[in-house]
Amino acid sequence: MTEQKQRFARIERNTNETKIAVELNLDGSGKAEVNTGVPFMDHMLDLFIKHGLFDGKIIADGDTQIDDHHTTEDIGIVLGQVIREALGDKKGIKRYGNAFVPMDDALAQVVIDCSNRPHLEYRVEPMLKEKVGTFDTELIHEFLWKFALEARMNVHVIVPYGHNTHHIIEAIFKALARAIDDAVQIDPRVKGVPSTKGLLT
Repeated sequence: MTEQKQRFARIERNTNETKIAVELNLDGSGKAEVNTGVPFMDHMLDLFIKHGLFDGKIIADGDTQIDDHHTTEDIGIVLGQVIREALGDKKGIKRYGNAFVPMDDALAQVVIDCSNRPHLEYRVEPMLKEKVGTFDTELIHEFLWKFALEARMNVHVIVPYGHNTHHIIEAIFKALARAIDDAVQIDPRVKGVPSTKGLLT
């Protein structure tokens, strides 16, 4: 039996606004090192890595003295690029992933298609509070959209109910991790790329 090639990537992105470095092993065990300068995103990204059973390191240095927008957006960009690169030609993967995650009062569902067609469908029914601590919650949509764009995935985020904003966002990140882990698993029944087109890149 041929040993599976390690699915790992590392990307750095430096601009006048942020310096982002992300590395990720899709076939890990949940080991995380996260330091972004945005405490709420540190929490979300830490649990993203742990619940996706990835191994990852996410380091950011951004203009958070202005606000958290550039840093959060750029982490989404680089994390998406890293996952896309780590997946390579996508041969043998399941391609589709689906996860439901409850977090006390909140329920989130995330559905993924590693299709090479970027699309975010963001159906969060409860009204989020404007801030969790000092973090602007509108940045969650910004992060997810840039992530979907750069990972070149369909990402459908559905939250039918919930009243605690922290719980809602945490459930989204855990469900995103679980859905990606589901989609990128190797299925021995899949021969080549799971597409009638013959490629997903």
